[in-house]
Amino acid sequence: MSSSGSRAPLRRAARRRRVRRRRAGAVAVLLGAALVTALLALAAPSGSRHRRTAAESASAPAGARSSSLPTGTTRVRVSAVGRLPAPVQDAAAASSGAEGALLLGGLDQADVSVDTIVQLRGLRSHQTGTLPAAVHDAAACAVGGQVYLFGGGDRTQSAAITAVSADGQARAAGSLPAPASDLAAATIAGTVYIVGGYTGQAPLRTILAWRPGQASARVVGALPKPLRYAAVAAQAGAIIVAGGSTGLQASTDVYRFDPRSGSVSMLARLPHPLTHAAAASLGATVFIVGGRGADPNSQTAQILAIGPQGTVRSVGLLPQPLSDLAAATVGQRIVLAGGRDPRGGVHDALLTLTP
Repeated sequence: MSSSGSRAPLRRAARRRRVRRRRAGAVAVLLGAALVTALLALAAPSGSRHRRTAAESASAPAGARSSSLPTGTTRVRVSAVGRLPAPVQDAAAASSGAEGALLLGGLDQADVSVDTIVQLRGLRSHQTGTLPAAVHDAAACAVGGQVYLFGGGDRTQSAAITAVSADGQARAAGSLPAPASDLAAATIAGTVYIVGGYTGQAPLRTILAWRPGQASARVVGALPKPLRYAAVAAQAGAIIVAGGSTGLQASTDVYRFDPRSGSVSMLARLPHPLTHAAAASLGATVFIVGGRGADPNSQTAQILAIGPQGTVRSVGLLPQPLSDLAAATVGQRIVLAGGRDPRGGVHDALLTLTP
């Protein structure tokens, strides 16, 4: 055997040792980078005191895309800022100006309808008056600085449209075509759009339109299916309708209603069936807050953001799972009030959501 042939196994062994050293070095670099990333993640501020849930980490379902949020926003911060005069669920809320909102009616801890008008301003809340009748599961919207309450239920459903002032005065302002509760509403360019609801016998698929001064709301559109307890907010000149209940089932559908054409189209799908959630807009993003599935005790703490192109993303958590809370946009934040937890407890928390 030649000397060059005898050195060949030695050269191959040396190459193998060099490859092993390079691989070991690469692993060490990767481990070091992972350690630095983990330390930075622990040190970075978070918009919530809660860890991400499996639902937040899950990829978006078919029909939904990645996030579309206000510029620079990837998470939202939820802060406890005060307490209501009493625990309440299923109340209606609407902005009453740049600094405050009104919280109207609802159910108390004993599931009894209340007639309270509560002013929310900054860190304070106090009752300023009473509604003509106790009511829950109504909808509220502001038009031209005036708050209006639509429908609702107690022992029977109501068709009333009531104007409510910040100082607690209430007066009749119009009517719905038929009595309804479990509805939701949003305002675009001085017109209120009232979505779905429940007559006491059946859920509704109607979309109504009403402007102050009109005697009655009129039908301007139809949902693909009857819905109650949907989450509704305005976005870029359209109405977004997310989730809700049909019969005993909760929905994953997100619809977009175009008031100009009267058409309803599928915009996206939620990551899971959702009903009894709250909704409000900041800029071009609609935030869907809390809610539950078909099970009355399946409340979630998740906050979802829906972008104008149908993107859906989880962006934060409530301090605890809640459904049936009220939401209103006030300036550059969303005010959240009350709600129901998975144990059936009714809450008096006053929260704010900010990007």
